[in-house]
Amino acid sequence: MQRLNIDRRGFLAAVGGVAAGAALRGPSALAADAPKWKRAFMLGGLTKGPVLPTFKLLKEAGFEGVELISPNELDLKEVLAARDETGLVIHGVSGGRHWSDPLSDPDPAVVERGVEAIKQEFLDCKAYGGTTVLVVPAVVNKNVSYRQAWERSQAQIRKLIPLAEEAGVKIAVEEVWNKFLLSPIEFARYIDEFESPTVGAYFDVGNIVEYAYPQEWIRELGKRILKIHIKEYAKPKRFGYPLGEGEIDWPEVKQALVDVGYEGWITAEVGFGDLDAMKDVVARMNRLLFS
Repeated sequence: MQRLNIDRRGFLAAVGGVAAGAALRGPSALAADAPKWKRAFMLGGLTKGPVLPTFKLLKEAGFEGVELISPNELDLKEVLAARDETGLVIHGVSGGRHWSDPLSDPDPAVVERGVEAIKQEFLDCKAYGGTTVLVVPAVVNKNVSYRQAWERSQAQIRKLIPLAEEAGVKIAVEEVWNKFLLSPIEFARYIDEFESPTVGAYFDVGNIVEYAYPQEWIRELGKRILKIHIKEYAKPKRFGYPLGEGEIDWPEVKQALVDVGYEGWITAEVGFGDLDAMKDVVARMNRLLFS
Protein backbone atom coordinates (compact mmCIF):
# COMPACT_ATOMS: atom_id res chain seq x y z
CA MET A 1 0.00 0.00 0.00
CA GLN A 2 1.40 3.42 -0.95
CA ARG A 3 1.88 5.79 1.98
CA LEU A 4 0.27 9.20 1.67
CA ASN A 5 2.59 12.06 2.57
CA ILE A 6 0.41 14.75 4.12
CA ASP A 7 1.26 17.03 7.03
CA ARG A 8 -1.11 18.31 9.72
CA ARG A 9 -1.82 21.54 7.82
CA GLY A 10 -2.64 19.61 4.68
CA PHE A 11 -4.87 17.23 6.61
CA LEU A 12 -6.84 20.08 8.18
CA ALA A 13 -7.19 21.73 4.80
CA ALA A 14 -8.53 18.52 3.31
CA VAL A 15 -11.01 18.06 6.14
CA GLY A 16 -12.06 21.66 5.82
CA GLY A 17 -12.66 21.13 2.13
CA VAL A 18 -14.96 18.19 2.84
CA ALA A 19 -16.88 20.23 5.40
CA ALA A 20 -17.14 23.12 2.99
CA GLY A 21 -18.42 20.79 0.31
CA ALA A 22 -21.10 19.52 2.64
CA ALA A 23 -22.06 23.08 3.49
CA LEU A 24 -22.36 23.94 -0.19
CA ARG A 25 -24.68 20.97 -0.69
CA GLY A 26 -27.05 22.22 1.96
CA PRO A 27 -27.45 23.10 5.62
CA SER A 28 -28.00 19.49 6.63
CA ALA A 29 -25.98 17.45 4.18
CA LEU A 30 -25.03 14.74 6.63
CA ALA A 31 -28.62 14.34 7.79
CA ALA A 32 -29.78 14.27 4.18
CA ASP A 33 -27.34 11.48 3.41
CA ALA A 34 -28.52 9.36 6.35
CA PRO A 35 -30.94 6.46 5.72
CA LYS A 36 -34.54 7.63 5.61
CA TRP A 37 -35.89 5.27 8.24
CA LYS A 38 -38.50 5.77 10.95
CA ARG A 39 -39.02 3.93 14.24
CA ALA A 40 -42.31 2.15 14.93
CA PHE A 41 -43.70 -0.34 17.42
CA MET A 42 -45.88 -3.33 16.65
CA LEU A 43 -48.88 -3.24 19.00
CA GLY A 44 -49.85 -6.87 18.66
CA GLY A 45 -51.70 -6.97 21.97
CA LEU A 46 -53.80 -3.84 21.51
CA THR A 47 -57.09 -5.23 20.22
CA LYS A 48 -59.64 -3.68 22.59
CA GLY A 49 -58.15 -0.49 24.07
CA PRO A 50 -57.81 1.95 25.74
CA VAL A 51 -55.71 3.46 22.98
CA LEU A 52 -54.57 6.94 24.05
CA PRO A 53 -52.45 5.98 27.10
CA THR A 54 -50.55 3.42 25.02
CA PHE A 55 -49.98 5.87 22.18
CA LYS A 56 -48.79 8.56 24.60
CA LEU A 57 -46.32 6.18 26.21
CA LEU A 58 -44.86 5.11 22.87
CA LYS A 59 -44.59 8.71 21.70
CA GLU A 60 -42.78 9.73 24.88
CA ALA A 61 -40.45 6.77 24.51
CA GLY A 62 -39.34 8.06 21.11
CA PHE A 63 -41.34 6.08 18.57
CA GLU A 64 -42.67 7.85 15.49
CA GLY A 65 -45.27 5.30 14.47
CA VAL A 66 -47.18 2.15 15.30
CA GLU A 67 -48.59 -0.90 13.56
CA LEU A 68 -51.90 -2.36 14.70
CA ILE A 69 -53.45 -5.80 14.47
CA SER A 70 -56.53 -6.17 12.27
CA PRO A 71 -59.33 -7.14 12.44
CA ASN A 72 -59.74 -5.76 15.96
CA GLU A 73 -62.39 -4.46 18.35
CA LEU A 74 -60.93 -0.97 18.66
CA ASP A 75 -63.20 2.04 18.29
CA LEU A 76 -62.17 3.84 15.10
CA LYS A 77 -62.86 7.32 16.48
CA GLU A 78 -60.77 6.56 19.56
CA VAL A 79 -57.89 5.29 17.44
CA LEU A 80 -57.92 8.32 15.16
CA ALA A 81 -58.19 10.71 18.11
CA ALA A 82 -55.17 9.06 19.77
CA ARG A 83 -53.25 9.21 16.50
CA ASP A 84 -54.00 12.89 16.00
CA GLU A 85 -53.32 13.91 19.61
CA THR A 86 -49.97 12.14 19.85
CA GLY A 87 -48.77 12.55 16.28
CA LEU A 88 -47.95 8.85 16.02
CA VAL A 89 -48.35 7.54 12.48
CA ILE A 90 -50.30 4.30 12.07
CA HIS A 91 -48.23 3.15 9.13
CA GLY A 92 -50.02 -0.15 8.56
CA VAL A 93 -51.80 -3.17 9.98
CA SER A 94 -50.82 -6.78 10.48
CA GLY A 95 -53.31 -9.50 9.71
CA GLY A 96 -54.46 -11.50 12.69
CA ARG A 97 -56.16 -14.45 11.01
CA HIS A 98 -53.48 -15.96 8.77
CA TRP A 99 -52.78 -18.90 11.10
CA SER A 100 -56.38 -19.82 11.86
CA ASP A 101 -57.73 -19.08 8.36
CA PRO A 102 -54.87 -19.44 5.85
CA LEU A 103 -55.42 -18.77 2.16
CA SER A 104 -53.86 -22.17 1.42
CA ASP A 105 -56.34 -24.24 3.42
CA PRO A 106 -58.13 -27.07 1.55
CA ASP A 107 -61.45 -26.06 3.13
CA PRO A 108 -63.12 -23.29 1.06
CA ALA A 109 -64.93 -22.02 4.15
CA VAL A 110 -61.62 -21.45 5.93
CA VAL A 111 -60.20 -19.67 2.90
CA GLU A 112 -63.28 -17.47 2.67
CA ARG A 113 -62.87 -16.41 6.30
CA GLY A 114 -59.26 -15.56 5.58
CA VAL A 115 -60.19 -13.53 2.52
CA GLU A 116 -62.88 -11.61 4.39
CA ALA A 117 -60.42 -10.84 7.18
CA ILE A 118 -57.94 -9.40 4.68
CA LYS A 119 -60.68 -7.29 3.12
CA GLN A 120 -61.38 -5.83 6.56
CA GLU A 121 -57.66 -5.23 7.02
CA PHE A 122 -57.65 -3.16 3.83
CA LEU A 123 -60.49 -1.03 5.19
CA ASP A 124 -58.88 -0.62 8.60
CA CYS A 125 -55.54 0.31 7.09
CA LYS A 126 -57.14 2.91 4.85
CA ALA A 127 -59.12 4.37 7.76
CA TYR A 128 -55.98 4.67 9.89
CA GLY A 129 -54.01 6.32 7.09
CA GLY A 130 -51.66 3.36 6.70
CA THR A 131 -49.99 2.06 3.57
CA THR A 132 -49.50 -1.70 4.03
CA VAL A 133 -51.37 -4.78 5.17
CA LEU A 134 -49.09 -7.57 6.37
CA VAL A 135 -50.21 -10.93 4.97
CA VAL A 136 -48.83 -14.37 5.76
CA PRO A 137 -49.89 -16.01 2.51
CA ALA A 138 -49.92 -19.72 3.32
CA VAL A 139 -49.15 -22.50 5.78
CA VAL A 140 -47.54 -25.75 4.63
CA ASN A 141 -48.45 -28.79 6.73
CA LYS A 142 -49.30 -32.48 6.37
CA ASN A 143 -52.54 -31.55 4.61
CA VAL A 144 -51.16 -28.80 2.35
CA SER A 145 -48.19 -29.36 0.05
CA TYR A 146 -45.70 -26.66 -0.87
CA ARG A 147 -47.04 -26.39 -4.41
CA GLN A 148 -50.63 -26.24 -3.16
CA ALA A 149 -49.68 -23.46 -0.75
CA TRP A 150 -48.02 -21.54 -3.58
CA GLU A 151 -50.85 -21.88 -6.08
CA ARG A 152 -53.78 -21.46 -3.70
CA SER A 153 -52.38 -18.40 -1.96
CA GLN A 154 -51.41 -16.71 -5.22
CA ALA A 155 -54.88 -17.32 -6.63
CA GLN A 156 -56.53 -15.61 -3.66
CA ILE A 157 -54.07 -12.72 -3.51
CA ARG A 158 -54.61 -12.02 -7.21
CA LYS A 159 -58.31 -11.59 -6.46
CA LEU A 160 -57.46 -9.24 -3.59
CA ILE A 161 -55.11 -6.97 -5.54
CA PRO A 162 -57.88 -4.81 -7.09
CA LEU A 163 -59.44 -4.30 -3.64
CA ALA A 164 -56.08 -3.27 -2.19
CA GLU A 165 -55.59 -0.83 -5.04
CA GLU A 166 -59.07 0.60 -4.46
CA ALA A 167 -58.21 1.13 -0.79
CA GLY A 168 -54.86 2.67 -1.66
CA VAL A 169 -52.83 0.12 0.31
CA LYS A 170 -50.25 -2.53 -0.53
CA ILE A 171 -50.12 -6.23 0.31
CA ALA A 172 -46.91 -6.92 2.23
CA VAL A 173 -46.11 -10.65 2.29
CA GLU A 174 -44.11 -11.73 5.34
CA GLU A 175 -41.86 -14.74 5.83
CA VAL A 176 -42.57 -16.62 9.06
CA TRP A 177 -42.18 -20.13 10.44
CA ASN A 178 -44.85 -21.55 8.15
CA LYS A 179 -42.60 -23.92 6.14
CA PHE A 180 -43.13 -21.69 3.10
CA LEU A 181 -40.91 -19.32 1.08
CA LEU A 182 -37.79 -20.85 2.57
CA SER A 183 -35.20 -18.94 0.54
CA PRO A 184 -34.92 -15.32 -0.62
CA ILE A 185 -34.84 -16.43 -4.25
CA GLU A 186 -38.19 -18.20 -3.83
CA PHE A 187 -39.60 -15.21 -1.97
CA ALA A 188 -38.56 -12.86 -4.76
CA ARG A 189 -40.03 -15.16 -7.42
CA TYR A 190 -43.30 -15.49 -5.48
CA ILE A 191 -43.71 -11.71 -5.41
CA ASP A 192 -42.58 -11.18 -9.00
CA GLU A 193 -45.15 -13.62 -10.35
CA PHE A 194 -47.94 -11.24 -9.35
CA GLU A 195 -46.53 -8.67 -11.78
CA SER A 196 -48.05 -5.95 -9.60
CA PRO A 197 -46.52 -3.08 -7.62
CA THR A 198 -49.31 -3.63 -5.10
CA VAL A 199 -47.61 -6.77 -3.75
CA GLY A 200 -44.25 -6.65 -2.00
CA ALA A 201 -42.28 -8.10 0.88
CA TYR A 202 -42.58 -7.41 4.59
CA PHE A 203 -39.17 -8.62 5.70
CA ASP A 204 -38.77 -9.77 9.30
CA VAL A 205 -35.10 -9.72 10.28
CA GLY A 206 -35.49 -12.12 13.20
CA ASN A 207 -37.70 -14.72 11.57
CA ILE A 208 -35.06 -16.33 9.38
CA VAL A 209 -32.01 -16.32 11.68
CA GLU A 210 -32.73 -19.96 12.61
CA TYR A 211 -31.67 -21.07 9.12
CA ALA A 212 -30.28 -18.11 7.17
CA TYR A 213 -28.62 -14.69 7.26
CA PRO A 214 -31.00 -11.72 7.09
CA GLN A 215 -28.53 -9.52 5.23
CA GLU A 216 -28.51 -11.99 2.34
CA TRP A 217 -32.30 -11.96 2.17
CA ILE A 218 -32.36 -8.17 2.20
CA ARG A 219 -29.96 -7.95 -0.72
CA GLU A 220 -31.87 -10.57 -2.72
CA LEU A 221 -35.29 -8.99 -2.10
CA GLY A 222 -34.01 -5.47 -2.69
CA LYS A 223 -36.64 -3.03 -3.87
CA ARG A 224 -39.39 -5.58 -3.27
CA ILE A 225 -39.17 -4.78 0.45
CA LEU A 226 -42.04 -2.56 1.58
CA LYS A 227 -41.53 -2.67 5.35
CA ILE A 228 -39.14 -4.11 7.96
CA HIS A 229 -39.84 -5.91 11.24
CA ILE A 230 -37.05 -6.35 13.75
CA LYS A 231 -36.61 -8.60 16.76
CA GLU A 232 -33.65 -10.47 18.19
CA TYR A 233 -32.99 -14.20 17.88
CA ALA A 234 -30.61 -16.67 19.48
CA LYS A 235 -30.66 -20.10 21.04
CA PRO A 236 -31.92 -21.41 23.37
CA LYS A 237 -34.57 -18.73 24.03
CA ARG A 238 -35.09 -17.89 20.35
CA PHE A 239 -36.99 -14.57 20.40
CA GLY A 240 -36.53 -14.05 24.12
CA TYR A 241 -33.50 -11.76 23.87
CA PRO A 242 -33.32 -7.95 23.86
CA LEU A 243 -32.30 -6.31 20.59
CA GLY A 244 -28.54 -6.53 20.18
CA GLU A 245 -28.05 -9.46 22.56
CA GLY A 246 -28.57 -12.35 20.16
CA GLU A 247 -27.05 -13.81 17.00
CA ILE A 248 -28.03 -11.13 14.48
CA ASP A 249 -25.16 -9.23 12.87
CA TRP A 250 -26.79 -5.81 13.05
CA PRO A 251 -23.99 -3.88 11.27
CA GLU A 252 -24.40 -6.23 8.30
CA VAL A 253 -28.19 -5.86 8.39
CA LYS A 254 -27.88 -2.09 8.47
CA GLN A 255 -25.42 -2.06 5.58
CA ALA A 256 -27.63 -4.34 3.50
CA LEU A 257 -30.60 -2.00 4.01
CA VAL A 258 -28.45 0.93 2.94
CA ASP A 259 -27.12 -0.98 -0.07
CA VAL A 260 -30.59 -1.77 -1.43
CA GLY A 261 -31.77 1.79 -0.83
CA TYR A 262 -34.47 0.91 1.68
CA GLU A 263 -36.50 3.86 2.91
CA GLY A 264 -39.38 3.66 5.35
CA TRP A 265 -40.51 2.11 8.59
CA ILE A 266 -38.50 -0.19 10.83
CA THR A 267 -40.96 -1.68 13.31
CA ALA A 268 -39.92 -3.37 16.54
CA GLU A 269 -41.92 -6.53 17.12
CA VAL A 270 -40.98 -7.08 20.75
CA GLY A 271 -42.76 -7.27 24.08
CA PHE A 272 -44.62 -4.17 25.26
CA GLY A 273 -43.66 -2.70 28.62
CA ASP A 274 -43.58 0.43 30.74
CA LEU A 275 -41.99 3.71 29.70
CA ASP A 276 -38.48 2.71 30.73
CA ALA A 277 -38.76 -0.57 28.81
CA MET A 278 -39.96 1.21 25.68
CA LYS A 279 -37.22 3.84 25.96
CA ASP A 280 -34.75 0.97 26.13
CA VAL A 281 -36.14 -0.50 22.90
CA VAL A 282 -35.76 2.88 21.16
CA ALA A 283 -32.21 3.25 22.51
CA ARG A 284 -31.31 -0.19 21.17
CA MET A 285 -32.83 0.62 17.77
CA ASN A 286 -30.86 3.86 17.68
CA ARG A 287 -27.60 2.14 18.57
CA LEU A 288 -28.02 -0.78 16.17
CA LEU A 289 -29.55 0.90 13.13
CA PHE A 290 -30.09 4.64 13.48
CA SER A 291 -26.62 5.84 14.46
